Amino acid sequence: MIHFVTGGFSGGATQVAIALVNAHRAGDAIEPLLVLRRKRRGDPARIEELRAAGVPLEVVAGGAHVATVASLVALCRRWKPDVLVAHGFSEHLWGRYAGLLAGVPALVHVEHNTRERYTRWRLTQARWLARRTARVIGCSEGVRQVLLDMGMPADRTIAIPNGIRTAPFAEADAHSLAARVPGIVMVARFSKQKDHATLVRAVASLRERGLAPPLLFAGAGKRAHREPVERLVRELGLDGQVTFLGLHRDVPGLLMRHRLCVLSTHYEGMPLALIEGMAAGCAVVGSAVPGVRETLRDGVDGRLVPENDPAALADVLAHLLRDDADAARLASAARESALARYSRERMARDYETMLQAVAGEAGVDLDAPPAPR
Repeated sequence: MIHFVTGGFSGGATQVAIALVNAHRAGDAIEPLLVLRRKRRGDPARIEELRAAGVPLEVVAGGAHVATVASLVALCRRWKPDVLVAHGFSEHLWGRYAGLLAGVPALVHVEHNTRERYTRWRLTQARWLARRTARVIGCSEGVRQVLLDMGMPADRTIAIPNGIRTAPFAEADAHSLAARVPGIVMVARFSKQKDHATLVRAVASLRERGLAPPLLFAGAGKRAHREPVERLVRELGLDGQVTFLGLHRDVPGLLMRHRLCVLSTHYEGMPLALIEGMAAGCAVVGSAVPGVRETLRDGVDGRLVPENDPAALADVLAHLLRDDADAARLASAARESALARYSRERMARDYETMLQAVAGEAGVDLDAPPAPR
């Protein structure tokens, strides 16, 4: 079994692929291999960390798409996988081309976002490949609907929600909401997709209500997207209130020390960072866009606010900062929801069931001993 994904590490697709490979390793039904497409700005240290942790891993060529396909074809012919799972745009195109050329019995496409850079030509390729693909998977119901709207086959297009490792959040209940820093954490890379600016403007407007919560941004990303947010912070006089942490290696600890987790965004697939905020026992707030709407139930286990609406976001933040009882109620429900609905174990079971089904349809027995390589 191969999980093929970008080696950029900045998006959720890579994290989901890693989580699935580790879940397969923990069981005995599937022998996995993680295959990363080399990225020019990739982090070699992250790859070495995975190898040191025992993750079976290979890196194929990046750059030109034909080089990626050729490199992956050679790997497939050597590894002889029964199923190739290609995660994310545009890796799902090159991964499936390689799988077809290498004669892999079953191909699976996993879409991780509700909005991608599909040109007419790439959409044509995706539809052609879908006819040769055992399953097309959306990481949320919202993504599945987008796939159907793109013309993917309804009988083979399903949703399997993302999941996270919940073990790092085991101590969340020991951090009562009342004892936490009354601050806001947003975990997200700086990119066109994320909407840090709306959160900054919302926090600035809270000063008129006598509220000045600390705001922490955890995440890397492109300087071209980070610098405008930094300028906005200075223009609004929030220098001492907003902290840019960069890539943070202890996100669970950061979340469990703070009261609120916010994801201000323009579009999502199924946001792992928001689910982590739920598992950490934070009161969580998200933009009401596809992917987030499927994750949070407004007023039940979180709050949804209109996209790009600083005033509405400020209203919700002010309420949660002042109403301890309601914030604690939402935080408790969020944690219960994350543990019950969004665990890595649940995701892995759903994927294993799907993979066993597609292998059976292709006449492959995943329980048989692997072929020699």
